[in-house]
Amino acid sequence: MDLSNKKILISDDSILARKQLKDIINSIGEGAEFIDAANGQEAIDKYKESTPDITFLDIVMPVKDGIEAVKGIMEINKDAQIIIVSSVGTQSQLKDALEAGAKDFIQKPIEASHVETLLQTHLR
Repeated sequence: MDLSNKKILISDDSILARKQLKDIINSIGEGAEFIDAANGQEAIDKYKESTPDITFLDIVMPVKDGIEAVKGIMEINKDAQIIIVSSVGTQSQLKDALEAGAKDFIQKPIEASHVETLLQTHLR
């Protein structure tokens, strides 16, 4: 998959989780530019600065959680392609995030095939 000229924002308070997702995306395609955010407020700020093509947001993060980040990003761009990355046990939060405007979700631990499907679906 050609990811040239695609900007991908990954927001997770875990550096390891961000690296794992980047590694998976790099195994699927090449050329993407990655933008890191360690919390929900940083995700909103970096979204505003760089307008990524797709955003992966963890739900449980400091400063602002993923749901607040979805709301903040949707205020900037109502068509933002936001994918929630959730752990088991965050079902009600996941529902809130989707209602706030997230387009899809992926469950941790992340599987490459799911990421590939999401990229194909949401990077038109």
